[in-house]
Amino acid sequence: MYDSYYYNDYDYDAFFGGLFLIIMLIFLVMGIAGYIISSLIYYQASKANGFDDLAYVAWIPVINVYSLFLLTAKGDDDVTVRAEAKKNVLIYAGFLLVSFIPFIGILAALGVSIYVLYFTYRLFYRWSGEPGRAVLYIILSFITFGLFYFIYGLIKMNKPFVA
Repeated sequence: MYDSYYYNDYDYDAFFGGLFLIIMLIFLVMGIAGYIISSLIYYQASKANGFDDLAYVAWIPVINVYSLFLLTAKGDDDVTVRAEAKKNVLIYAGFLLVSFIPFIGILAALGVSIYVLYFTYRLFYRWSGEPGRAVLYIILSFITFGLFYFIYGLIKMNKPFVA
């Protein structure tokens, strides 16, 4: 029987519980900061590229993905671009809903990730005008855990698209 004042299992539990709480708070703060910065980027890019009437959508949680799809949609006129963006939102929502189904959801979550990655590539392409640079920017965003995306987006958000 080992009875010591300095050794107690509860000390370790409290330490790891506190560490877990601190890590969760850090992730929460980083998530909120990322949301605010990406919303600002989408808002300003929408205003700079002729979507003034829908720029406010960038600030609405969950629905702000429409701003990304609107900025990256292909089309010759405004009606076609908006229809393409709505179609992409419906596909995204379908992937997202299916991702909650067990087993199949893993594939759907992977599909959502690839879908958003493609449209992020398209956004980089529209800002830079070169496909090679857009791929490089995607790679740099992965390496820097999204920091490059935020910095480049803040630099380019007030400028009209090149491509």
